Amino acid sequence: MGIPRPPGLDGWHSKLIVKWMSDANVWLYKKTDGRWGSSFRGVQVVLLTVTGRKSGEPRTKPLLYLRDGDDVVVVASTGGMARHPQWYLNLEATPECSVVIDNVETLRRARTATPDEKVRLWPLLNALYSDFEMYQQWVGDAREIPVVILEPRTD
Repeated sequence: MGIPRPPGLDGWHSKLIVKWMSDANVWLYKKTDGRWGSSFRGVQVVLLTVTGRKSGEPRTKPLLYLRDGDDVVVVASTGGMARHPQWYLNLEATPECSVVIDNVETLRRARTATPDEKVRLWPLLNALYSDFEMYQQWVGDAREIPVVILEPRTD
């Protein structure tokens, strides 16, 4: 079965800690022009800005990413929590977004990887950050962790 699911993972305190750490990472990245906060455990971080589906306000999250040609690929894992992250739900409502990589912002359009694309990308993502597979084990049948492809926008 792998590593057992941590008790309390989906509690309010865990969600608050994840939110605080994400906000601190974004602040640090922006304040230092990416000198700090641009990687986590040796993996590069992208700043993804989405439109809040309820507020209409921009929301920025730091995420680990994989380059796949011109696409940027991210994983909606939320550290193995039982529900999809808010940024993913926001992208489902409004797929237009932007990313910052190496202090360069580009406009993107998000879509969830097809099953065939996920089969190809999942091993690459796990080679990049092996905890993704553990997170999928933690959520089990509760949800399929989405792989999100951020394609360049041409409009």
